[in-house]
Amino acid sequence: MGFIEIIKAIIYGIVEGITEWLPVSSTGHLILLNDIMPMKVSAEFWSMFLVVIQLGAITAVVVYFWNKIWPFNTQVKDKPFIRYDVLNLWCKIIVACIPAAIVGILFDDWIDEHLYNSVVVAIMLIVVGVAFIFIETKNQGFAPRVTSLRQLTYKDALIIGLFQLISAILPGTSRSGSTIIGGLLIGVDRKTAAEFTFCMAVPVMAGASLLKILKFGSPLGFMEFIILIIGCVVAFLVSFVCIKFLMDYVKKHDFKIFGYYRIALGIVVLLYFFLLKK
Repeated sequence: MGFIEIIKAIIYGIVEGITEWLPVSSTGHLILLNDIMPMKVSAEFWSMFLVVIQLGAITAVVVYFWNKIWPFNTQVKDKPFIRYDVLNLWCKIIVACIPAAIVGILFDDWIDEHLYNSVVVAIMLIVVGVAFIFIETKNQGFAPRVTSLRQLTYKDALIIGLFQLISAILPGTSRSGSTIIGGLLIGVDRKTAAEFTFCMAVPVMAGASLLKILKFGSPLGFMEFIILIIGCVVAFLVSFVCIKFLMDYVKKHDFKIFGYYRIALGIVVLLYFFLLKK
């Protein structure tokens, strides 16, 4: 490992930062990238890197949405110290995260072994792409029932959390893709669905990263540590830009373009692995 692996870590960080928040599946893209440009690291480190690099993306969410997710008032003296609306939001986030947390703890190793491959990724890219196009077409002309995070109910949060469970099991689904689809199906507008998706990602991805670090067991080597830090820093910088882009984008546009992209990429991947790699 050396300079070339550091360059690869930068590329992986860029891909993670772009695809984590756009509904196109970051894990799917990283798995595909590893098939094309594998990192020369141990299988154990790669499995951990694939998840822990998301810490950079999480940090970008925390920074970008700080005023929405920080539950304490430290600036305005004439307002209560505790922001109860934000605490209520965090309670909804916890409810939404329970299904994925249970499945992740119980079946993490089995999912890694049997489902983290390019064929599953390609199929789920196509399936979720079709779902985006269908749902956005179906919802044309319908006024959303929920237009802000405060209007989300605990039932809404749990349903969105169940959709997140799909992405926890099937790589290529996209965490943001599946949860945004869940939100759209139950009448949440695009902006609110995206915001709740980003907030949900903080405990889920932090927990998944901690689980992977604990399972990794052995201490990181110097180059492994450098690769991980570089990947996370690059993912943070790129994620911040992409979050801003998506929040501006959903104000005027639907998600169909991401559906078409997913279908096209899924088809290319299937052709590549069934034809060119034979």
